[in-house]
Amino acid sequence: MRLSDHFYLYEMTRSQLATRHNIANQPNAGQIDALRHLCVEVLEPVRRHFGVPIVPSSGFRSMALNRLLGSQDSSSHCAGEAVDFEVIGVGNLVLAHWMAENLVFDQLILEYPQADDERAGWLHISYKHTENRAQCLTRHQNGYARGLPRLQNVLQKFPKAQKT
Repeated sequence: MRLSDHFYLYEMTRSQLATRHNIANQPNAGQIDALRHLCVEVLEPVRRHFGVPIVPSSGFRSMALNRLLGSQDSSSHCAGEAVDFEVIGVGNLVLAHWMAENLVFDQLILEYPQADDERAGWLHISYKHTENRAQCLTRHQNGYARGLPRLQNVLQKFPKAQKT
């Protein structure tokens, strides 16, 4: 099932961990609708702007899969409202800053960045139908910090999106 121009349901639900543990990771109609909005409002603009394919590492999670991962029951992944991903050839810090400046989102988390490697870690972003908070966080080994690390002139490679 196609969710948007470049994203399919299977790639937003696949999980090696679910397969290994024989966990059904199938969303219901409401969760599929949320995944569709996430793809259209977040992933498609990122793909268009950077011009390269995106491979989600974690999209929808059934409650059983989410608990196996040790995540909270309130995770946006369980509602089909969140995705973890990277963009090949684009540093995660650059990507995080571009998304923070150009997208509507509920929560954007730069996960486990390293000061000496702008490609370290990955991005988590969530999108809701309404009341998106535009909250930016950085997750380190010892917890969360508000905001994103500073970007030092790297964003010049990927200028701000043009408003159409």
